[in-house]
Amino acid sequence: MAQIPHNQDPKQLLQEIGCFALDMDGTVYLGDNWIPGACEFLQKIKETGRKYVFMTNNSSKSRKDYIKKLEAMGLPVTGGELVTSGEATIRYIKINFQGKRVFLMGNASLAREFSEEGIALDDKTPELVVTAFDTSLTYEKLCMVCDFIRAGLPFIATHPDFNCPTPAGYIPDIGSFHALIEASTGRRPDAVIGKPNREIIDCMLEKSGTGASCTAVTGDRLYTDVAAGVNSGLTGILVLSGEATLKDVEESDVKPHLIFDSVRDIIPFL
Repeated sequence: MAQIPHNQDPKQLLQEIGCFALDMDGTVYLGDNWIPGACEFLQKIKETGRKYVFMTNNSSKSRKDYIKKLEAMGLPVTGGELVTSGEATIRYIKINFQGKRVFLMGNASLAREFSEEGIALDDKTPELVVTAFDTSLTYEKLCMVCDFIRAGLPFIATHPDFNCPTPAGYIPDIGSFHALIEASTGRRPDAVIGKPNREIIDCMLEKSGTGASCTAVTGDRLYTDVAAGVNSGLTGILVLSGEATLKDVEESDVKPHLIFDSVRDIIPFL
């Protein structure tokens, strides 16, 4: 296979991009700090008449939480500029499990978002299990999740990530929880909504109003961000500011269309 351009765009692929679907953790910020050049990159997107949509798998926060976080970091955004795996999961439930009672393994803010969207949460007699990145997870809740899954209820996950980046390093994410749940119940999720899967891409394209051919999924992970792009007919851009390395690219079946050290290095090509 031909070598993937690094900090280059020889085929001028970026000239055809009208919308950047941007990962957040490890791509534009880390913790409460912008990755160097990220703000300038976002400004350049706007200046050139393009648009961006933040698209995150991290379901430990609700969409409202992310809006508040970005505003506190000096970037006012609207709901139309943000898609979370939690939001995409709500959309999926409304399409496929309308009116079903849900047991949610998730933080309180995500539970509020589900309730505000009209999804009935039930920890006694649910009809559906949804697992999210639950940083408030207790052993009691974990046992309940496994009991309901073992009983055969439909089982949906917001996303597949194994680890979540933080300024201090990585912490276990929902994919790690799923390994534990599978060891106990013998089941994997029946559906996973977040990147790299089509459900969150459909949610994002619906919000952005742009077509797949002129949208680039940009992020720091091969198996979620880049795969979401290349598997769904979008452009996949890897940035090396987070999890993945060039060695990972060599060993992975997922090959990005473009590779940059960070989003700052994309600016000259816009």
